[in-house]
Amino acid sequence: MKVLILGATGLLGKDLMREWQGDTFTGLGSRDVDIRNAEQVRSIVQGIRPDWIVLAAAYTNVDACESNPELAFSVNRDGAVNVVLAAKDSAARMLFVSSDYVFDGKKSLPYEVNDQRNPQSVYGRSKAEAEVRLLEALPECCIARTSWLFGAGGKCFPDTILKLAETRPTLDVVNDQRGCPTYSVDLARGIVELCRKNASGIVHITNSGECTWFDFAREVLKGAGSATEVRPTTSEKMARPAPRPMYSVLSATSLHHYGIEMPGWQDALRRYLQERNG
Repeated sequence: MKVLILGATGLLGKDLMREWQGDTFTGLGSRDVDIRNAEQVRSIVQGIRPDWIVLAAAYTNVDACESNPELAFSVNRDGAVNVVLAAKDSAARMLFVSSDYVFDGKKSLPYEVNDQRNPQSVYGRSKAEAEVRLLEALPECCIARTSWLFGAGGKCFPDTILKLAETRPTLDVVNDQRGCPTYSVDLARGIVELCRKNASGIVHITNSGECTWFDFAREVLKGAGSATEVRPTTSEKMARPAPRPMYSVLSATSLHHYGIEMPGWQDALRRYLQERNG
């Protein structure tokens, strides 16, 4: 199998490059290709002729998206459309990495793949609109929704918490948003499996289990042996430019359909801390 990974220098992309074994793959970062440039994307895809394209490139600064909507949509929606059209022209399969932010967070049970999209932020809207356009252009496209991504290859929640804990005796973290942390290594491995199993349609892929950001922060500091105390607070008291889904746990039913099981988030966190310290 010949694979093209777009976004190869990002947090997830680095792990995709490391975990993909036994196939021929090419990884390109934003310096190699600007997915907003349709002609450039088409030329690269025609030159490589991949069997699969994994699109992990995105503008993921959720708060910055609120003040830069044009950039968010040009990368996350229009860039994705450029890639899917190039995939279609070259008869390639495509996997697009999407997000729990396509939902409004008003459920109290895990979101299924066919639940209605109702994004509340610019980032969420850019991803939701991309999903719709991609499935229209290439119905057999695979949309892999994930959530609360963390990994050693870039900025993420555990890294931020650990850096703050170096200088602060206490940290206030929201305890009213609930979701599924996902380790980039496990996500990469799952994506490899989905491609090898010719997955299509929408799939939810996160580490198993759920928690609040407060629970997550407490486990991070406990695992790191930090003496910093974590105190629960509310989203109202910690207001951010972009609204967050209050509940965005993603059901694993669609993933189990392909016979894929993801490790628990606490186990994933333990391995992340080992990698970070290594």
